[in-house]
Amino acid sequence: MTEPITFTKLSGSGNDFICLANLDGRYDALLGDRRRLADFARALCRRGLGIGADGLVFACPPEIESAADVSAHFMEPDGSESELCGNGTACFVKFLIDGGHVTARDLRILTPAGVVRGRPVDGEYVRVCIPIPTEIRHNVELHVEGTPKPMRCDVAVTGTPHAVIFVDDVDRVNMPHLGPLVRHHPHFGPRGANVNFVQVLGPGRLAIRTWEFGVESETLACGTGSATAAVMASLRNDWPAAFTNGDASIDLRVHSGDTLRVWLTRQGDTITDLCLDSIVRTVFHGTLAEETRRLFDY
Repeated sequence: MTEPITFTKLSGSGNDFICLANLDGRYDALLGDRRRLADFARALCRRGLGIGADGLVFACPPEIESAADVSAHFMEPDGSESELCGNGTACFVKFLIDGGHVTARDLRILTPAGVVRGRPVDGEYVRVCIPIPTEIRHNVELHVEGTPKPMRCDVAVTGTPHAVIFVDDVDRVNMPHLGPLVRHHPHFGPRGANVNFVQVLGPGRLAIRTWEFGVESETLACGTGSATAAVMASLRNDWPAAFTNGDASIDLRVHSGDTLRVWLTRQGDTITDLCLDSIVRTVFHGTLAEETRRLFDY
């Protein structure tokens, strides 16, 4: 490819992403070559040597135009592909609208996890309505090295698999030790799971820290993890009805210090709607330099 590689870097409450437009098919050859695509994602996302990010998102034409306005292709920093990223999708919405890539402001985005809706809301927030959690399990017992007794977690797939562990104080969790051990626990199979440590601060108020697979580190925020944590907390706690009928948001303090908002409705234990509000900021626009392109022979 000889034309410049232009990109926008955005942050969803500290969860940062590189967005590229492929609506004209300029990256089709790259997207069709898994080895080169993995090298490309690793090179761009690597902090210190690349742009640095928690993920990469390509905007592509939807396979079925009547089903969605645009298609999203998510890449992790380790070169693997992802079904869905909540904050990544929120950043993607702002990228598409601010960059003039779409005319609508209420977008239908086709992802490997299904069609997701996204739109700007008040202030810096972007709302993303994500798939209803599936494969929900409660009080799963994990034997983890270095812990005096088994850890209990709630598990669900909210686009991607998540484990939620409730703790008394998220600031005291030894993330470098516990994060990888739970993320790779045999219970979750070869792929593993994202790990969310959650503290209940009060009705409809949580604090959360997340160890993300693909990034293989703690991130400053995780959208689908926050949504999963809000769902599990609402099922565990007898909160006022406003937090479960969509009248009030469940607010989560993420590791960056920002507040993410989750709106959910449920009937009994069945979740019927789930949306996430993330604070999205554009960090910078750029063009990849030739010497960086040579790192992956592109």
